[in-house]
Formats: sequence, structure tokens, C-alpha cells
Amino acid sequence: MNILALSDQVLPQLYSTNVRQSYAAVDLLIGCGDLPFYYLDFLISMLDVPLLYVRGNHDTTPQYTIDGRVLHDVPGGLDIHGRVVYVKGLWIAGLEGSIRYKPDAPLMYTEAEMRAEVVPMLPRLLWNRVRTGRGADLLVTHSPPYDIHDRPDRAHTGFRIFHQLMRWFRPLYLLHGHVHLYRRDVPRVTLYEETLVVNVFPYRLLDLRRPPLIDNRYR
Repeated sequence: MNILALSDQVLPQLYSTNVRQSYAAVDLLIGCGDLPFYYLDFLISMLDVPLLYVRGNHDTTPQYTIDGRVLHDVPGGLDIHGRVVYVKGLWIAGLEGSIRYKPDAPLMYTEAEMRAEVVPMLPRLLWNRVRTGRGADLLVTHSPPYDIHDRPDRAHTGFRIFHQLMRWFRPLYLLHGHVHLYRRDVPRVTLYEETLVVNVFPYRLLDLRRPPLIDNRYR
């Protein structure tokens, strides 16, 4: 299973008619937020594979395209916020948004509000855990977990509830965006118990048969 995961930045090499030749082996697209809906729609059309996505804190709607369309979601994509879905042989859960740093802003959550967003997912996660030992294979988020790949400023602080989700439900991967990385010496892949936490900014090609190298282990 080959996954192309993306977040936060439109890339010319992907927003190109050559993307099909370059990424012909991709089986699934994962959007980790703060990407224009037209960009994700283009990738679905070019690669002809499913897209699952969560919204970032800047993914407000409506969004307008150059050809006059008004988009409230990604055509052909599946918004998985607050859901646990089964696609391509994988159980995948999703949580959108960032920590709240502006009052009343959409797609932002306090820690308590994010915990409330998790509640509807728990029955399916618990059932999967009982049956298979793992609540989900992938947890897709926009923000990172607290103290893993996050930043000290309020806007880029991660969520503590993600630690509990990883401990309880043992996803193979937590894929997130939100934190922009430009230096090579900053960790992008961290092992937290049984879960590989991966910052996919601006994109990451994952072969689930060959896990990426671990940059560090969470203490």
C-alpha cells in the first residue's frame, strides 16, 4: 500500500500534468489540512485514487476556483473528521483543526472541545480494538500531538488527547501537518509507543510495507 500524504503547501511538482507518471504507484491520497480544495480535486482526477482528508485551521469555506466553481468540500474526496472509515483494507480515523488561538474561530478547538470531537469515534475504535487489537491503522490529523513535533507558540501547540488515542488504540501511524519544516535536522518521524508520528509537510510518500526511518523516540 502506497500513500501520498500532503499538507499546508501547494507544490508545483504535484500540481502538474506529469504527476500521474511520477506517482503512478500511489494507492491512496491523505490530506492533512490547509490545502486548497481545487488542488486536492486535481490530484484525485489525475491519480484516480481515493482521497481521505481532514481540514486545517485555514480551510474555511466557501472556496472559489478560477473557473467560477464554489467549493464547500473536496469533490470526490471524503472528509473523515470525527469518523472511522474502512478504505483499501485500512481502518482510518480523522480529526481536523488546530488548538484554539482565536476566540470563536472555526476549525479551532480547545483541548476540551477536541476531546468532545473524539467521543463519537470511540464505539468503532473500541470495537476494532476488541476484534483486532488495534482501534485504527491510521490516525489522520491536522495538528500534531502535544510535545511531539509541535511548537511553543500557542497556534502550533499540539493536542494532549492524541497521546491517549495512540496509547489506547495503537494506530500504526499518526499523520499530521500544520507545523512547517524547512531544516533537515528537525525530527519528522517520532516513535510513540507503537505509533509512528509523521509530519507530512509538505508531502510524504509512504510505503506501508517499509516504515520510514525513525528520527527519535518519545521519552
